[in-house]
Amino acid sequence: MATAGTVRLSIFPLAGALLFPGLQLPLHIFEPRYRAMVSDALARDRRIAMIQPQAAVEGAPLFSVGCVGKIADVEALEDGRFNIVLEGLSRFRVLRELEVTTPFRQVEAQLLEDDADAVLSAIERASFEREARKFADAQGYAVDWDSVGRLDDMSLINGVSQIAPFDSAAKQALLEAPTLGERCELLVQLMQFFGRHDDDDGRVTLQ
Repeated sequence: MATAGTVRLSIFPLAGALLFPGLQLPLHIFEPRYRAMVSDALARDRRIAMIQPQAAVEGAPLFSVGCVGKIADVEALEDGRFNIVLEGLSRFRVLRELEVTTPFRQVEAQLLEDDADAVLSAIERASFEREARKFADAQGYAVDWDSVGRLDDMSLINGVSQIAPFDSAAKQALLEAPTLGERCELLVQLMQFFGRHDDDDGRVTLQ
């Protein structure tokens, strides 16, 4: 993993809504400050940075790593709301939060360049798919395993990381994993942990 240049990012701090590079995240934008952020992004580079707050309170500190998304699709509603689809571009690390006059928060951040050509070993891929089948069976999920088998390693691991029913801390750990292999290993551990713990709300927790 390498680091690129420093950038200024408009952020959408939303607990539980993680975006991974190469994947899409649909969002309904209704708060005035985030409607303003979307309008600003559409007028500029169409980029919005998704990141989790560390607590569910206004102005809460942010986790250190998020993902920049580009607005790939937008529906502007008559009352000023938006339905958008963000396409994950790059993970980033927050360097500092900026003092701004905009209603939405902004940060100075460093883009993290993931290895787009990274692949799993045959053993890693087989171990992951075996654990994923056990996990899906235990949860009663219907999965098209033939389609899963045709996915490349990056799409598979990032895709499961984004949609898995883990809590915010667990998914943040997945986003922060520096390599594909480490993210895969953590996913396997989380699925194994989840299989041994039946929480009241059906979600695994690292907190």
